[in-house]
Amino acid sequence: MSTPRIESLPEGLANLADFEAPAQARLDANAWAYLNGGAGDEITLRANRAAWDDIRLQPRVLRDLAGGHTRVTLLGRELPVPVLLAPVAYQRLFHADGELAIAHAAAAQGAGLVLSAQASVPMEDVAAPLLADPAAGPLWFQLYWRDDPAFMRALLRRVEAAGYQALVLTVDAPVHGARDRERRAGFKLPEHIRAVNLGGLKKPLDLQPGQSALFDGLMPRAATWAQVDWLRAESPLPLLLKGVTHADDAREALARGVAGLIVSNHGGRTLDTLPATAELLPPLRAALGPDVPLLVDGGIRRGTDVLKAIALGANAVLLGRPYVHALAASGALGVAHALRLLRDELEIAMALSGCKTLADAGPALIWPGTSRPRTSP
Repeated sequence: MSTPRIESLPEGLANLADFEAPAQARLDANAWAYLNGGAGDEITLRANRAAWDDIRLQPRVLRDLAGGHTRVTLLGRELPVPVLLAPVAYQRLFHADGELAIAHAAAAQGAGLVLSAQASVPMEDVAAPLLADPAAGPLWFQLYWRDDPAFMRALLRRVEAAGYQALVLTVDAPVHGARDRERRAGFKLPEHIRAVNLGGLKKPLDLQPGQSALFDGLMPRAATWAQVDWLRAESPLPLLLKGVTHADDAREALARGVAGLIVSNHGGRTLDTLPATAELLPPLRAALGPDVPLLVDGGIRRGTDVLKAIALGANAVLLGRPYVHALAASGALGVAHALRLLRDELEIAMALSGCKTLADAGPALIWPGTSRPRTSP
């Protein structure tokens, strides 16, 4: 299938949160636990959303905003709107069209797309609609490290040949978090859904009696800074790291020539009680300086959230669960509609805040008298 099916939209969709109920109605308990659950007590999952709510805006008035726009430039490419779809695995778990649907939606709305290495649709099929539209947003490929250089080289060559423009290495999930919702639901991936771009089997663990499967088996295979250097040497594509939360790691990444960072706590799905991404953003921007591309995900639901993220130092944001809710609710049309709603809200927020362009959104836009993320490492 090269084009997604067209479905009708549920009634009453005024914002991104409105997609959640129709999505849940169409998904079984297995898929819903995987999508909406977080790690542990889900403290970080809730904090991501609450942090954006706690930040207040301080607008300016009577400015000339004629000719304003939402465009930004990222890695030399202009985006119509500073929004990318975050990598989410196994999207055919939520809709039969899976990643094909979100690719068409992103192309139609000028959003970028970061495809998960664990996508359930071939990477070439996902790339086609974005590459066919010169006005489409950027197309990046997300990687998890696999301790098999030959496999990784073959994967990189395929990613490059398919037209992807950057690599995103996820660095905050060498193992799964303790996801109670999934365990209670007995989550299991259906047999007809798999990571179609990852051929072959992982090498079995070679453990001696009494050894830890995690520390003696998995962790010796996990990525380190040496693998970051290896990826930079092996591929001409720019490399971004997703999941950096500490300023010292940000500086280390910069010293090793990484092209940019994505501030992320994995949507609260790995280590619980991490700070919210809105809190992490300012110190990481301070560590990187003004010129290194910095993106953020986690809890983004409103156009005001996008504007706040830009004011706190982000160049763009990534949308996660909300677009998957839209996918589950009504396929490609649902995702396109969600992206349009978010863009409309961003334009409204800019106009009401006195921002002609996103370059006008800086720290002064954040009201200092309310809860405000710390700004030093």
